Amino acid sequence: MTDAKLSSSVYFSKEEFGPNFKWGVSVAAYQIEGAHDADGKGLSIWDTFTNKKGKIRDNHNGNTATDFYSRYQEDIDLIKKLNIPNFRFSIAWSRILPDGTGEINLAGINFYRNVIDYCLSQGIEPWITLYHWDLPHELEKKGGWTNRNVIAWFEEFVSVCAKNFGDKVKNWMVMNEPVVFTGAGYFLGLHAPGRRGMKNFLPAIHYTTLAIATGARKLREIIPEANIGTTFSCSYLEPYRNLERDKKAVKRVDALLNRLYIEPLLGLGYPDEELPILKGIKKISFPEDEKNMVFDFDFIGIQNYTREIIKNSWLIPYVKASLVKAEKRNVTLTEMKWEVYPEAMYQMIKKFNQYPQIKKLMITENGAAFPDELINDEIIDLQRTKYIQDNLGQLLKAKKEGYKIDGYFVWTLTDNFEWAEGYHPRFGIIHIDFETLKRTVKNSGKWYGDFLK
Repeated sequence: MTDAKLSSSVYFSKEEFGPNFKWGVSVAAYQIEGAHDADGKGLSIWDTFTNKKGKIRDNHNGNTATDFYSRYQEDIDLIKKLNIPNFRFSIAWSRILPDGTGEINLAGINFYRNVIDYCLSQGIEPWITLYHWDLPHELEKKGGWTNRNVIAWFEEFVSVCAKNFGDKVKNWMVMNEPVVFTGAGYFLGLHAPGRRGMKNFLPAIHYTTLAIATGARKLREIIPEANIGTTFSCSYLEPYRNLERDKKAVKRVDALLNRLYIEPLLGLGYPDEELPILKGIKKISFPEDEKNMVFDFDFIGIQNYTREIIKNSWLIPYVKASLVKAEKRNVTLTEMKWEVYPEAMYQMIKKFNQYPQIKKLMITENGAAFPDELINDEIIDLQRTKYIQDNLGQLLKAKKEGYKIDGYFVWTLTDNFEWAEGYHPRFGIIHIDFETLKRTVKNSGKWYGDFLK
């Protein structure tokens, strides 16, 4: 039995989480693969977005990333060395279907089959995320997530993946964090494809919701025994002051950040009482949409990193609320300027347990970006290790109180391309030297590996 020491001098062991608890690590295709135009791969919206000047910090891009495409065996060997039994990775849509639909790129199929086969040969269970933000550029030219046809395009992609990998892969996640890729990509313009405004955001919300349910049904049809889930970002929210207007602001932000996608997929409809702007979705809805955007998932993945403090703000359109920035609150920060607040983990598990439709709940991402220190060829990252330990402590507290929680996946395996922030924030439990691409397991990785032994 491996004991893990918590900051509060509390000890816990892997065994306390139960024999069926799923332990893993998560990655995403665009953030690690590189080989952006190799072997017949088509362009994705992130390929085109990152190669426009000024979109990404220091004009970084994912053209090479960590070169997982060439080094996947080395990385999977490290996963095995760290005793991590489950590996969550995503499939680059344009590596499989270069134009988004139509002709299949066999080199792309072979790459992912090789990754899956190598995982299985090393005793590691593959968990596939079908969509982690990298829409084929050819589909974006036709409107991307604002075009209702994207539902059928996505269904075709899911079908190709299910038919080619479903014989070996049991565990599937349909999409990753829809509120982030639609909000940052189609409302704020900070992420690919860089579109802005409610005229883009509302259709992107609706067609994404329909695509998630449609994709899940297609998986069930082709792989009846599959374990099918999808993942959502979530933030623990608290009001800035004990004032009614700040509490109401929290409800509006909660509807946007935490309820927007999960509730229609569970059959509860959009939270448009708190966010009346969502009623605009009715204008683009078909009569059967309400039924078609519901799916009975085997599990739901939630991804939590921090809490947010919310105050009423009449200047902010639609939500009439603003975040009180963590750097102004005298709290411990990560490199992303997010507050370190492990109790958010406990609170979000409690919150999602309130949905009786959720059969199983998993943490499919949790981690932190902190600077690493190189001492005598060792990568020392005590803050990251403590962050993971403290979050696991909160997860265990929720589990002991009887809340359903069935797995924990660390974000992330290796330092990688962190979207708009480029290569600056390091989330990995394995350090990457971005000049040489040398891998070095950090102290946090060693701790996790010992804990899982």
